[in-house]
Amino acid sequence: MRERRRPQERPVRRDGGWPLFTGLTLASVYGGYFAAAQGIIYMSLMGLVLDEPLQRLNAVKNVLVAIVNAVAATFFLFVADFDWTAVALIAAGSTLGGQLGAATGRRFSPAVLRALIVVIGSVALVQLLLR
Repeated sequence: MRERRRPQERPVRRDGGWPLFTGLTLASVYGGYFAAAQGIIYMSLMGLVLDEPLQRLNAVKNVLVAIVNAVAATFFLFVADFDWTAVALIAAGSTLGGQLGAATGRRFSPAVLRALIVVIGSVALVQLLLR
């Protein structure tokens, strides 16, 4: 990403500024309800705007997903009926998947991690469009 920037361009804000904040907010509202490809959306938004290693962005993504899903779960706890068996299975799977995903993501090189994100995101998009 650094090679795409020219010295005469404005310096990139380290925090991503309002475009990243707006994008993450909209993705969080979407993710709090649907959660499909939420992590991929976060990674693509942060990857476009921030000049950080993908492993660090993956860690930030995991924290954001956990916060958004906790807020959404708390909200739905008061406004919806649940099948508690399904809730327990999804919670266990999400927790385990988050831990394994974070541990695995740190082991990949940035190029491999980027390729996996693109491939998984593309497969998810195609699957959602074909349904």
